[in-house]
Order: sequence, then C-alpha cells, then structure tokens
Amino acid sequence: MQSEFFDTRQAFLSLCQGNHFQFDSLRRAKHTTMMVLYHLNNPSEPAFVATCNVCARELEAGAGYRCTKCADFDICEECRVRVGHQHPLQRQGRGRGEKQQMTDAERQARQQQIERTMALLVHASSCANAKCDNPNCAKVKQLFQHAMKCQTKAAGGCHLCRKIWTLLQVHSKGCVAHECPVPRCADLKAYRRRAQEQVEERRRKQYRKYLAGN
Repeated sequence: MQSEFFDTRQAFLSLCQGNHFQFDSLRRAKHTTMMVLYHLNNPSEPAFVATCNVCARELEAGAGYRCTKCADFDICEECRVRVGHQHPLQRQGRGRGEKQQMTDAERQARQQQIERTMALLVHASSCANAKCDNPNCAKVKQLFQHAMKCQTKAAGGCHLCRKIWTLLQVHSKGCVAHECPVPRCADLKAYRRRAQEQVEERRRKQYRKYLAGN
C-alpha cells in the first residue's frame, strides 16, 4: 500500500505534528496507530484536522463541509444549518452507510485534481504577472507569502502552513526538473535522497552483519 504521508520521515512527522499524534504513552500510541491505519486505508480523506470557521470546533475526519470558492473555509453541520454560507458547500468524506472504497472514477478524478494542483503550484511559483488571468494563481501566491511571514509555522499548528508544506512535499516527490521554480523543491528532493541513502546503508549493514554471523 502506498501513501504520500509515509514515504519519508519528514512527511510522517508533518502528519503527526499537524494532528498532534504522539507516542509518549500507551494510550496515545494506540490512538496514533489507529489514525495512521485510517489514513493509510482512506487516502481520499483529509489528512489534517480541520476546524469550523464559525464555532472553531475541530471536525472529525471526513466530517463537515468545505466552501468551493473560498481559499480555506470549513464549517460543521450545525453551523451550516444555523448560520449558512454565501457560497456553495461541498460535503467532506462520506455519509454513514456509504461504501468506503474509492471507485475507479473517484481515483481518476482525485489524480486529475492532484495534477491540476501541482501544475498550478509550478505556474504560481514562476508567474510574475500581478494580474494573472488564472484566479487561483493569486491564492497560491498568498499562501507562499503567508508561509514566509508566519511565525507559528506548520510545527506550531498553522493550518495554512501545513497546507502549503503538504503541497510542496507532494510536488517534490514527482518533480524531475533540475531547476524547479517551486520553493524548497530542491531541498525536499535532497532530503528524500539522503533518507533513501540512509535506508540503503542500514540495509547493507544488516546484510554484512548477517554474513559475518554465518
């Protein structure tokens, strides 16, 4: 089973930090393990805990609604009924009783969405036009600017920083450009390369130890 959150130590660390997953006690380790298995078996579900923008309550994984126009707006079921929102809302996850496996059409749609997002990320990184025709270009540029100025950062729980950090990790995983304009792409690729080299070195040490023992 493959998942973008378990390819590298940094990706898994970001997932744990973003959701406050810990292993410092047996109870927390059990909860973290169950959540890790949940994300591994439900790749279409949101990876990080979302909060309602109206009442600030944390939303359970796959619960609540997301605005289809606002850059980052989530709302719970109660606030949607009580307060509402001026833009169309899309339900997150699946309702009770609905099948949990993704269909081929859903997988294809998700992959296409990821590809469009990655293309937008590259475009916004190299676009110098302040009046770009792409309406989402300005939103991504705003995320970049926020990430540079934010003092909380992803490790401190900033949901916008977690969002851009996740996008950068997904991009760097599939990027093959030698001079990519996306920020931190070269650093993330170098980190992934070093992590892979460390894994290979540990494997070679174990193999040499095995041969020495025989």
